[in-house]
Formats: sequence, C-alpha cells, structure tokens
Amino acid sequence: MESFKGFQRLLIIKRYAESTVSSYIGLLQRFQQHIGFHRSINDLTNKELYNEILKFIEQTKYSYSSQKQLLSAIHLFLSEIHKRSLDLTPVYPVRRPKSLPLILSAQQVRAILDGLSNEKHKAMLATIYALGLRSGELTNLKLDHILKDSKLIHIKAAKGNKDRILPLPESLREIWKPYYKKYKPKEYLFEGQKGGKYTSNSLLLVFKKACKNAGVPSGHTVHSLRHAYATHLFDRGTDIRMIQKLLGHDNIKTTLIYTQVSKRSMTEIKSPLDDLGL
Repeated sequence: MESFKGFQRLLIIKRYAESTVSSYIGLLQRFQQHIGFHRSINDLTNKELYNEILKFIEQTKYSYSSQKQLLSAIHLFLSEIHKRSLDLTPVYPVRRPKSLPLILSAQQVRAILDGLSNEKHKAMLATIYALGLRSGELTNLKLDHILKDSKLIHIKAAKGNKDRILPLPESLREIWKPYYKKYKPKEYLFEGQKGGKYTSNSLLLVFKKACKNAGVPSGHTVHSLRHAYATHLFDRGTDIRMIQKLLGHDNIKTTLIYTQVSKRSMTEIKSPLDDLGL
C-alpha cells in the first residue's frame, strides 16, 4: 500500500494551500482504496491506470472540478514522488458544464449571522462575507495582516500566490470586538482550540450548521459567502472591474459570471442623455 505522508510533506514545503493539500491527499487515499491496498498507484501501467480512473469516476460520479483535482493529484504525485511522467489527456474532462453558482440572498446571509451565538463563529463567517475571502484566505489571516491605522487588511499569498489589499469596513471591526475580548488570538486572526490557525474543515462544519439553523437550503458551501459578496456588490452598482480587483481574479471572465446571477436589471441603467437636462 502506498503511503502519502511524504507527498503531503512535499506539498506543504512547496506552500500549496491547506485546502489543496487536504483535497489532494483525500482524493489519492480514496483512489488507493478503489484499486486495493495490495498495490500502489505507481504499480499500474498507463493502460491500467486509465481504466481504473475511468471506473472510479463513474462509480463516484465526480463533478468536472473533482475529476480535474483527482487527475492533478495523481499526476503531481507520480511526477514528484516516483519521477514518472504520465499523459492524462485520455481521461481529462474536455468541457466544463455551464452552471451558475448558488447565490445566498442578503436576507439569508443576515439569518446565518444572526443565528450564531458563538462570537468566533460569527466573526469568521462575517469576515468572509465582508471581504469576499476564500476559506483558505481566512484561515491564513494573521493579526499583523490587519493595517489598523489605514483601515486596510493585507491578504497574503492568496490563490496563485498573489497578495491584495482590501478595505476593512467599520461594521466588521465592530463584530470583531467581542470576539477579540473573549478569545484573545495570539498569532492568527482565528485560531483553533489549541492554538494555531483554524482549519478549513472546521470552518465548513460551522457554516453548514449555521445554514441549517437559519433554514437555508442545502447545496451551499463556505465559498457561497464569497459569491454573495460579489453579487451583492454588483447589485449595489459597484463597477465589475473593481469587483474583479477585490476578488483577486486574473481574468475578468471569471468575475463576469456574477452579472448573470445579479438582480440588477437593464431598465435600471440610466442613459447619459438623462444627465443633459434637455
């Protein structure tokens, strides 16, 4: 049976996101279980590997993104640990299904936050919504990333290893106050019970429970708060290029998806003629 501990250490050393490391190791372990513990992934010939990947994806009914992640994990594992080059094109998904993200309404976000009595849980979810963060960006936030004098917050080594600076709203600072007073974080903005940064898995459990208590339908993830942030900004008239910058998107096409789920209507857009007073 293959052990993935060495691969996990390598990913951490190479500064892969915590969520990526967790996903890759979990996918490899499930695939190892599928092929059986009597042989390692590297024991399979290319043809055997292709067949097992196809059977595994059919059995699990993996989505487009999960299938891509599985293939990325297998390719990187074989390349880095076994120095084996493998062309996974024959089993690579060709076309991404055109699905729109599920968007939480402002009322649903309010219900989620209002239903949280735990100051830390409320502060975490409010921070994601207030700043449009990914879950890994939240768990990686440190106290010295908060630029208090300038009312800004520094998001470091985000997706693509890029940094960005975001405005820190006063309403969020007010939500942080009771949390700070009770929990007194030392290094990370949000820490686990035994110190160190809060885990993405624990954050997901907090979000799922909050949604259930608020009566929010299933199907949403922590990332839904980021989707809601972007969509609600666009609903309020924020320029799409500014939203792109706030989210840290390289490609405007990624941001433009929020125009398809927004409640804004073309009938609300004023013509420049209206300002001429003719």
